[in-house]
Amino acid sequence: MTDHDKDLRARLVAAGVELVATGGVQALGLREIARHAGVSHGAPRRYFPTHRELLAAIAQQGFGRLTDTLAGADALAATTDADARTRLDGLARAYLGFAAANPGMFELMFRHDLLEGSGAELRRTTMPLFLTFVRLVSEVHPQSEDPAAATAALWSNLHGLAQLRAWGSLRLITGGESIEPVLRTTLDAHLGPATR
Repeated sequence: MTDHDKDLRARLVAAGVELVATGGVQALGLREIARHAGVSHGAPRRYFPTHRELLAAIAQQGFGRLTDTLAGADALAATTDADARTRLDGLARAYLGFAAANPGMFELMFRHDLLEGSGAELRRTTMPLFLTFVRLVSEVHPQSEDPAAATAALWSNLHGLAQLRAWGSLRLITGGESIEPVLRTTLDAHLGPATR
């Protein structure tokens, strides 16, 4: 692949990242991405044989940002010698913060119906994130027979909170804007109460 090809490929992905940020997943049509990148409507097919491959390349940018966000939150907690429960609290907040700040990208990243079969192997990015959570959950609950299942339950709950907040449903249920009481209850239910 020439430098020109790499540049054009990167421009298409960058255009998609901008579009998903402003218009959500529904803004990611091939023609719209090409128009936004300033190329012909047929250009994306030269670099991404399928629409799913282009969407996966855009989602990969989101996973990279989420990885950086969580790594930053965990590094900060680690410098204070925080215990696993405190580190998980920080990771949960960083995850929810990322979802709130990037709703379109967050939706795309987890729309496996749009990304499956793209060949991007997004699991290579997501599995290390998940395994970090598993390791910390194992520290909090060393007696757990299946820390991966316990982590999946916690992650599912966090993801549900993110989605309900994005859709405005959480506000209707709780009567308030703050996610804090529900987050605290979620973490206590999965990890036990934090030492205060």
